[in-house]
Amino acid sequence: MNSHLKTIVIWLVVIAAVVIAFQIFSTAGAARTTLSESDFYEKVRLQEIAQVTVTGDQVGFEIEGKLRPGPNQKPNSAPTFKTYILKDDDLMNTLRAQGVQVKAEKPRDNGMFSLLIMWAPLLLIIGIWIFFMRQMQSGGNRALSFGKSRAKLTSAGGKKITFKDVAGVEEAKEEVQEIIEFLREPQKFQKLGGKIPKGVLLVGPPGTGKTLLARAIAGEANVPFFSISGSDFVEMFVGVGASRVRDLFEQGKKNAPCIIFVDEIDAVGRHRGAGLGGGHDEREQTLNQLLVEMDGFETNEGVILIAATNRPDVLDPALLRPGRFDRQVVVPRPDVRGREEILRVHTRKIPLSPQVDLSIIARATPGFSGADLANLVNEAALHGARRGRKMVQQDDFEVAKDKVLMGAERKSLIINDKEKKATAYHEAGHALVAFMLPNADPLHKVTIIPRGQALGLTMQLPIDDRHTYSRVYLEDTLAVLMGGRIAEEIHLNQMTTGAGNDLERISDMARKMVCEWGMSERLGPLTFGHKEEQIFLGREINQHRDYSEATAETIDEEVKRIVTEAYDRTHKILEDNRDALIRISEALLEREVLDAQEIRLLVDGEELPPLATDTTPPSASSREADNAADEDQLTDGPGGVLPEPGNQPA
Repeated sequence: MNSHLKTIVIWLVVIAAVVIAFQIFSTAGAARTTLSESDFYEKVRLQEIAQVTVTGDQVGFEIEGKLRPGPNQKPNSAPTFKTYILKDDDLMNTLRAQGVQVKAEKPRDNGMFSLLIMWAPLLLIIGIWIFFMRQMQSGGNRALSFGKSRAKLTSAGGKKITFKDVAGVEEAKEEVQEIIEFLREPQKFQKLGGKIPKGVLLVGPPGTGKTLLARAIAGEANVPFFSISGSDFVEMFVGVGASRVRDLFEQGKKNAPCIIFVDEIDAVGRHRGAGLGGGHDEREQTLNQLLVEMDGFETNEGVILIAATNRPDVLDPALLRPGRFDRQVVVPRPDVRGREEILRVHTRKIPLSPQVDLSIIARATPGFSGADLANLVNEAALHGARRGRKMVQQDDFEVAKDKVLMGAERKSLIINDKEKKATAYHEAGHALVAFMLPNADPLHKVTIIPRGQALGLTMQLPIDDRHTYSRVYLEDTLAVLMGGRIAEEIHLNQMTTGAGNDLERISDMARKMVCEWGMSERLGPLTFGHKEEQIFLGREINQHRDYSEATAETIDEEVKRIVTEAYDRTHKILEDNRDALIRISEALLEREVLDAQEIRLLVDGEELPPLATDTTPPSASSREADNAADEDQLTDGPGGVLPEPGNQPA
């Protein structure tokens, strides 16, 4: 409303200025002569008057007229005149007798108009000055209004997000639900001496629903809710961030009790003293003001600050202490039940086939965040729409999951028969070792269809979510990673670059077993080497090695021993099952995709069932659509990626 009013006022000022300028220039542009009374009577006597317009009052006449043109003048070029004379009853008869055109008008009240024209320039200057002063003093994006907070007040009339729309983070919902109840019924907690928390920090990986949880708080709470981003505080001018923090909390005090939500608070809350070099740091000044406002000499009763970040490690310790952020709520990646609930939330408005089992999809997506699952559901709906279906089916979810985890199929990639055979043996080696080892994740599917950066992939499906990793599991994982290289050596008598990523991850995992996880009997339960700190935190730039050269040689020997033992173990498994490896690789060359049941039949020496009729449109492979199922870990072919232990795929 203020914006529309401002626009109307501006246009009115512009129109008035144009009208006044037109009046001034039109009056100045006319060649009009002002005659005295005696000069006018002289021209009447000489019969030089052609026409007059008379405006009379009780005192006299105001006369405007035109003189007769001279002998050398054109009729339209005669000069005009203006005069004022005392009232004369005989004047009109004289003019009529001379043939002068006489026109009479009512008296005009020109006092206000003349006064307006006279004062118009000064009024225009004053109006422009007032306009710019209001611009400088008001908020928003106007000139020199940088010190005002840009927090948005959530209105009650918009679309609300409630706790029914948030799933998979039940513990976090309980924590923030308590705050909402505190705002609604403070007596319930105050009778036991409890005080309302001053701040709540939502911590969790990206995509887990921190901002969605804050929006649900806004939808559930019956109090004003201000939302702002951490990057909105700092601008190019010095002191702007601190000024905006002060203005934000002033608005909060006026609307108390209220909730202020700051998204991505690490933009202004990073560790003080960070960076290289000295000088004034505008971000630190903003942080200092935020610390004072949250818990300083002045009290902010009824103002609760909720902040979200995925980098709690870089926040200043003074910001995290009790009294500022009294409570840290972890918003983790969901477990199996949480993923199923999230899938149900995202599929509310999607027509699902009765055969769709969301629990299977949830079990097949460990490590997925809420944003990943939302993307998975959307990809499944798009795939079903491309096929012209009226409902989304289970295979749509499987194809979408393959696309999210592995990337789209690269059907345009041309691979010659030699490379295709090498890829088949490589993936067959991964698959056979994964099938034979009891402590590795169960084999799910193997394919030589290029996806993303990989020429082929072997997928393993864990039974449950893993939070810790045992030594036997890591040793079996090393053997599975080594299977591709050894299969190429045994049956093709060659080494290719396709195992480059496998070897890189093998070396990294073995070094972590020795240096971080204490899984070497020779070195004992010790850790070696500090992790490199980030420069912007003001910590050490160089990584210090806290062990001697002799210990470094021992570490290298232990890493080599672990990798060599995995190599020998894998080589023995593939040599003992040479015929099964050949059958798997030949089946891959024929069918391109094999599932766990088909691998079992091939290992047992049985025949595979005939291929199903191809009913899949050109947009996807029929075998891929029929056999696509739940997967977690991907053992790559050339160029693929396998999640490391402790870093599940997201």
